[in-house]
Amino acid sequence: MDDSGGEGKDRGSRVLAYGVHVLTALGAALGLLALQAVFAGDLAQAFAWLGVALVVDAVDGPLARRFAVKSYAKRYDGAQLDLVVDFVTYVFVPAAMLLRPEVMAQPYGVIAGLIVTLTSALYFADTGMKTDDWWFRGFPAVWNIVVFYIVAFVPPAWLALAVILIATALMFLPVVFVHPVRVRRWRRLTMAMLALWAAAAAAALWQGMAPDAWSKAGLALAACYFVGLGLARARAQRG
Repeated sequence: MDDSGGEGKDRGSRVLAYGVHVLTALGAALGLLALQAVFAGDLAQAFAWLGVALVVDAVDGPLARRFAVKSYAKRYDGAQLDLVVDFVTYVFVPAAMLLRPEVMAQPYGVIAGLIVTLTSALYFADTGMKTDDWWFRGFPAVWNIVVFYIVAFVPPAWLALAVILIATALMFLPVVFVHPVRVRRWRRLTMAMLALWAAAAAAALWQGMAPDAWSKAGLALAACYFVGLGLARARAQRG
């Protein structure tokens, strides 16, 4: 019996599965482009590259499950690869942005950058990072988002440092934050708020990271929702 058809299907499945790994790894290259933009002092371009990396991070997980990466591309551990890339784009590049004087006056920026990289390295190694229903335990070290808000809203250096210190503490406290893609509860509302945030963030980028009042209002509303959602879940569990 000719089984060449089955072999061809398996070969195609392997190509697709390894292609997903390549897509995930692309995030690291995008992080390098963002870092180059940081060196050049073009923070809008840096955030644009990080935005593309964010899209890649959002789609590679569903694609990995769709193309059975664990079965057809077992040579590489997709979860570890994802963590490596996320550390570059979520932590290292945003920490480098904090060294820019227009982002945070020194020595606040250096102090904040050191705190972010040190504590996030520990957080990324946390084996209990997610709950059984895919909520993040503690602040999920999305420093690309935090620094985006700092650049967009231009708070005083002491306030920006305070925000970073609070977020750092929340990484290790018994609080939860929603995974906007994988958490099923309130998913429709969460995705709607994610779309609002994306639109406001895109507008801020278009405006050269000097957003108008409408863009700031959208960003603020989305931030209140995502922070408040975790608080609401914690309150519901206590009740």
